[in-house]
Amino acid sequence: MSTHAESPAHVRWLANVPELRSPVLITAFEGWNDAGDAASIAAGHLADRWDGSALAEIDAEFFYDFSTTRPLVQLDDERQRSLTWPTNMFRACRVSGASRDAIVLIGLEPQLRWRTFCEQVLATARALEVSQIITLGALLADVPHSRPVEVYGSSEHEGLMREMDLEPSTYEGPTGIVGVLSSMCREAEIPTASVWAAVPSYVPGAPSPKAGLALVERVCDVMGTSVYSTDLEIAAATYERQVDELVAEDDDTAGYVADLEEAWDEAEESDEEIEEEEELDDDPETLLAEVEQFLRDNE
Repeated sequence: MSTHAESPAHVRWLANVPELRSPVLITAFEGWNDAGDAASIAAGHLADRWDGSALAEIDAEFFYDFSTTRPLVQLDDERQRSLTWPTNMFRACRVSGASRDAIVLIGLEPQLRWRTFCEQVLATARALEVSQIITLGALLADVPHSRPVEVYGSSEHEGLMREMDLEPSTYEGPTGIVGVLSSMCREAEIPTASVWAAVPSYVPGAPSPKAGLALVERVCDVMGTSVYSTDLEIAAATYERQVDELVAEDDDTAGYVADLEEAWDEAEESDEEIEEEEELDDDPETLLAEVEQFLRDNE
């Protein structure tokens, strides 16, 4: 595909569409859906590592209250003034080592006309012949920063549920643009999965490269590839050390985190015991021994 198909009403194309292999659209939006900036960190990292090129953007004029989300004035090296508007950018990525390519959409949760906004995303996905959509998000939760990041996934598409080992979401309540987009994708019969990382609730304002890294690893697992992430790993280790220092300064917070760590460790031990029991149950020799014992007991 060298040119774009019918252009959505509020999408501005910045380049001709390159030849892409069954591309996956990966989306992340700053704001309510992005605790610790984890989703946008992950999407930005993937787009950068995959050398994503600017392809299209959604016109901000119709979707933002500029008295709340204001454009930025910037000066270049020659002190020429320019305006930067809220941006929702599609980047085209050729993913080496994978059977599919990617389109990464990174933006800011809109304030107005959510249905129309999502229609722009869906129309662009159709124009790009997207095979599936993965929405990224992050939420605040009662989890310890010192343990592996919990990543939750959901889908209502049977194929993706099998492929990614997911279940339908059982959440009910207020939702953000990620929830609206996922719902409209389902109605449009586009295979869609949502992947969320849990961010500690006691550090809500701090960017979390650790959660971002967990999302990167989950997406790479789905794509069947990997990306260079040493810089993100270093940032994650620094984040954990800095939060350690902050927690140590307050006895109440330190006690709360200790309780979370204890609960996490107990749950992990319980899961390991269940897995060991399931492995034993599946072992033919164990099953045979149980049958023989049953027969002896009933002679």
